[in-house]
Amino acid sequence: MPHPDPNHTDPTNSEIAAALDELGDLYELDGASIHRIVAYRNGARAVRDASKGVAALAREGTATQLPGIGSTLQEKIVALATTGEIPALEKLRAKFPPGLVQMTKLPGLGPKRARRLFEELGVDSLAALREAADTGRISALKGFGPKAEQALREAAETFTQAGPAQRIVLSRALTVGEELLAEMRALKVTERAELAGSARRMTDSVKDLDIVATARDPAALAAAVAALPQVESASTPGPNAVRIRTHSAVNIDVRIVEPDQFGNVLQHLTGSKEHNVALRDFAVRRGLHISEYGVLDDNTGITHRCPTEADVYALLGMRFIEPELRENRGELDAALRDELPVLITAADLRGDLHCHTTASDGTASIEEMAKAAITAGYSYLAITDHSASMGFGADVSADQLKAHIERIRELDATLPDFRLLAGSEVNILPDGSLDYPDALLAELDWVVASVHTSFRIPRAEMTTRIVRAINHPYVDCIGHLSGRKILQREPYEFDLEAVLDAAAHSGTMLEINASPDRRDLNEVHARAAAAAGIPLVINCDAHRTSGFEVARYGIATARRAWLTSQQVANTQEWEVLAAQRSRQRSA
Repeated sequence: MPHPDPNHTDPTNSEIAAALDELGDLYELDGASIHRIVAYRNGARAVRDASKGVAALAREGTATQLPGIGSTLQEKIVALATTGEIPALEKLRAKFPPGLVQMTKLPGLGPKRARRLFEELGVDSLAALREAADTGRISALKGFGPKAEQALREAAETFTQAGPAQRIVLSRALTVGEELLAEMRALKVTERAELAGSARRMTDSVKDLDIVATARDPAALAAAVAALPQVESASTPGPNAVRIRTHSAVNIDVRIVEPDQFGNVLQHLTGSKEHNVALRDFAVRRGLHISEYGVLDDNTGITHRCPTEADVYALLGMRFIEPELRENRGELDAALRDELPVLITAADLRGDLHCHTTASDGTASIEEMAKAAITAGYSYLAITDHSASMGFGADVSADQLKAHIERIRELDATLPDFRLLAGSEVNILPDGSLDYPDALLAELDWVVASVHTSFRIPRAEMTTRIVRAINHPYVDCIGHLSGRKILQREPYEFDLEAVLDAAAHSGTMLEINASPDRRDLNEVHARAAAAAGIPLVINCDAHRTSGFEVARYGIATARRAWLTSQQVANTQEWEVLAAQRSRQRSA
């Protein structure tokens, strides 16, 4: 049912998700049950993952078809779409001082502990928190202590100066974290150290990093970490922990634990929160209580400390669950049934089908890119420079493409045991047509079609545009389907279901673009595509010889999508893949 006001603009999925996330935070502050809190957070994630406008679905009464959206959340979405506000959210906002909500964003505090400070000390803002810490009132509370007081003082000062922690694209965070991890492992006192948190799950972006370590002398390791050259500032090192901030402005929490507890803490800190909540609920039904300290058996009173994560899951009767799957998307049931997939790895990739040279906006020649692909271990590479209408300033005209194909063919003939393919990344024009004539496209070994212009057209028009390209007889693959840039640009609107139906019918492949600021398809869409039987390819979209290093992020997205090597076409040799292309099916 359309909105009665023709000038009304529905809230975007991102705006709806933000409201549901805020409701979850406020309900936690209000002491609601964990199930209610998680329901709002799961709902927010479902809205973000949705391929359709959720406000319109809610008014039609069909938003409940989305996983995680029940009738209660649908009613709240309708209220937001109709009136611009959610009454329950406004009521909760009025119940708590704005400064108290701000306090819940501090690392190490959270809603429950923030509410204790509010109720017992009257702390209702960052300024009040700093004053309470300066006067020693926080350390006098049971469960806090001097170290927690100092950490909260530092966190409040950082928040006041720099604002809330900003998210960081995973590739940047891992560059920092893995360098620091290598430095830690080189310290004589370190026994073991691993990344935890969302970075270990290989999410698109992170707020900060977590490292779990063991050491012969934990306090010495904490002090040594604080003194590493990458560290700009550090909290006062404790006997088994330190929080640091690197010169690249990445915050890292380092926890040092006993070796026989390493698996418990690593599992707990890797998360996600939704996975851990589901795991705890499952454990309770079996008479067990799981936490970072161990697995307590109610019958025996014994707390099992686990040196490995596999031991944690084994105590619950489950197979080990890979970190990338820990999002509460069915992995617990699959682990219990021994039906977890054997996930794809980087070693499975045989070739790459999307890269650029100096002919368009790349920085290396055809020969240099081919050599880089050989060094990366690939047996084939498609050169896919941009077509004529993309506006990059050095795109390839139709006449230039003919000469480009000849150069690629000539070089291919000189490369033993390697196949260099003549391809193109063509622009999908607003009407769904392509910007090269069909006769020229037919000469190419591989055609990837992508939207690079006119992003903000109506959803129905964008859907028609993409579907028309999918059905083109010479399009082998659709590149970076949603057009998103992580933390920079929201995906454009289109009907995912219609696109997947078209791709499944035509046999046109879909790309997981491994560029770390794209990772597009995302894992939710990639999983849906695989379930529809659509062949996927993982491409680096390399613009330089070092560009093949980003394959790990495409692999990470595929693993988060539960994909096996059999569901990714370029794990096969070129001759096998070529025979599966849609143009072969329609020939």
